[in-house]
Amino acid sequence: MEEPTVKEPSTLGFVLADYAVFASMLLVSMAIGLFQALKKSQREATADDFFTGGRSLPAVPVGLSLCASFMSAVQVLGVPAEASRYGFKLLYMCLGQSINSLLTAYLFLPVFFRLGITSANQYLKLRFGRGMQLLGSVQFLVATLLYTGVVIYAPALILNQAIGLNMWVSLFSTGIICTLYTTLGGMKAVIWTDVFQIIVMFSGFVAILIRGTVLVGGPALVLEIAKNGSRINFNDFDVDPRKRYTFWSLSVGGALVWLSMYGVNQAQVQRYISCRTEKAAQWALFVNQVGLCLIVGSAVTCGIVMYAYYINCDPLKSGKISAPDLYMPFFVLDIFRSHPGFPGLFLACAYSGTLSTASTSINAMAAVTMEDLLRPHLVGFTQKKLVLISKGLSLLCGAGCITVAALASFLDWGVLQGSFTVIGVVSGPLLGIFILGMFIPAANRFGALSGILAGFCVSLWLAVGSTLYPPSGQTMGVLPSYSGACRTFTPCPTSTSVQWQLVLL
Repeated sequence: MEEPTVKEPSTLGFVLADYAVFASMLLVSMAIGLFQALKKSQREATADDFFTGGRSLPAVPVGLSLCASFMSAVQVLGVPAEASRYGFKLLYMCLGQSINSLLTAYLFLPVFFRLGITSANQYLKLRFGRGMQLLGSVQFLVATLLYTGVVIYAPALILNQAIGLNMWVSLFSTGIICTLYTTLGGMKAVIWTDVFQIIVMFSGFVAILIRGTVLVGGPALVLEIAKNGSRINFNDFDVDPRKRYTFWSLSVGGALVWLSMYGVNQAQVQRYISCRTEKAAQWALFVNQVGLCLIVGSAVTCGIVMYAYYINCDPLKSGKISAPDLYMPFFVLDIFRSHPGFPGLFLACAYSGTLSTASTSINAMAAVTMEDLLRPHLVGFTQKKLVLISKGLSLLCGAGCITVAALASFLDWGVLQGSFTVIGVVSGPLLGIFILGMFIPAANRFGALSGILAGFCVSLWLAVGSTLYPPSGQTMGVLPSYSGACRTFTPCPTSTSVQWQLVLL
């Protein structure tokens, strides 16, 4: 096994080839969006075409798009780090996702598809009235705006800390590019750029996996080190709710979390109803599931390889990095120090996740604003005017996400993490309302309103309690790591507050 340190000083950073690879990914994404915008149609475009691709898209690209939007840069950077600290049991995520895909395909998808609606919240209007539709719409818009802003900002901050990548350049370049191609090309641009971006993401993980495994000494040695370090831990059936990852939290709890994302979330519903037929939409969900298993499996395995590579010198424990989110950038720059271009592929991999998630969210927010809030007041407007309004809404939503990302830079990171808590607090009760409406015929408007208020209170109580009294790392199940063989490390603070230069000696 090759040692994770070298004798000569070596500053970890990007070179021109890395930036060229990253720029190429952005340019190709923009080109795909422009192609879809300029592509001639045999009939006049409508607002419904803009948001659903004319309901004529094939299953495979839609499925890959569903998969791409799940893996934001937060997951690209976070899943390997979590696997390194908690072990192979994170693969149980795939089981939870599989349960979710089956439930969505056979219980939720048929309802939305057969109604022929564009916004998931239109179902709430049909079932419980206009008030519940507005509540669902406002919740979705606020939560998605917060989430997308953080998704754009978080990787820019992390990579700024890890490698000195200019935060504002990366934030605005990715935000503006995905806003432009989403505004110009609509749903078709989102779908086909996602297809390209999921290929980039998978390629990045495979490159890291192969290189890291070779440096450790082969797959057998990786598995041996992982076993000795308790990282092969599929037998964790602990029912303690304070434990972060167990079979139950990842399979049962995970299935419910992803059901709120895939079963009733506008960003996902809007894409699978864009398929030609209900059967094609179901196949799209199954394609998505295969893609998720490949991507999540690759990310988790990268985390295990990273643990094996740093078995005697954990970068976090030794002070070489300041947070778990920096594991992956540090690892990539370390193993590819003599291979220019590959760190750029990882950067493209991370930002492909950002672009796919942001573009999907922008398109979905525009659709909800148009269909749920504005459409009742636009009676008599021509389709040409409706399309222009739809594109204007996409542009405004994109600008809003970029603004939130920029404002996030002035907030404490704990505040940003709080935004994810807000999303969790509001998403669960809304899933409950959809389940109530679809599967309990006796449910009425008063019961739905009472249920969602009770759900909000319980979710808020749990969120506040877990924030005020967080469990310790030992209680959560963080596995031991070692730093006994590390050499000295010199942190070099710069004038930009949190930026650090990583130096291996």
